[in-house]
Amino acid sequence: MNLKHSFLPGRPQKMLMMRFLFGLVILLALQPLCTAQKSDDNLEVKDTLPYREIPAYPDSFTAETVVARMIDGLGFRFYWATEGLRPEDLAFRPNAEARTSEETIDHILGLSNVIFNAVNKQANVRSGEETSPLGFAVKRRQVLENLKTASDILKGDKVALEEYPIIFTNGDKSTEFPFWNMLNGPIADALWHTGQVVSFRRSSGNPFNSKVSVFSGTVRE
Repeated sequence: MNLKHSFLPGRPQKMLMMRFLFGLVILLALQPLCTAQKSDDNLEVKDTLPYREIPAYPDSFTAETVVARMIDGLGFRFYWATEGLRPEDLAFRPNAEARTSEETIDHILGLSNVIFNAVNKQANVRSGEETSPLGFAVKRRQVLENLKTASDILKGDKVALEEYPIIFTNGDKSTEFPFWNMLNGPIADALWHTGQVVSFRRSSGNPFNSKVSVFSGTVRE
């Protein structure tokens, strides 16, 4: 027996080895794509979401900066009201007639759209539908980004609240309200419902983070 050649792989073994190596290369090549897909699905990357902490307050008191600060406070509260919500938290409702937590977030999303549209001088189109088909992480991000954009606009130069009416359109009809209604309407309403989310998550066994200070707008690490 030629021992030198008895340990060399034959053609079938070589084919199996080549297939194994080819499969390994493909697996390693696809791994970054799989990781990227998971990152895309999970849009709640803390470093990219606004309002984990409240921004620094403006240098001066004006009607516009005060409203911006109210919106910042709403954004900070909403961030932590919705941070770490589980499927069972989102599905919770205190009784059969009440909204679930996720339906309440849908309503807050609608209110944030009204705030965003007003400062961007865009009309709100009434559709009669308030629930959103978007995933929770996407809705949460959209609320926070709507509020941050609105706040940043109001902190800008040459801004006047009277230039930002709330406009609703329904078919050919259009109704306009002064910015005064934004204060007692969408902003106050969104704060109200954010508090409901906090109450609901406590009832579903996932209470608000005790390290968060809504007074200072910070969180203890």
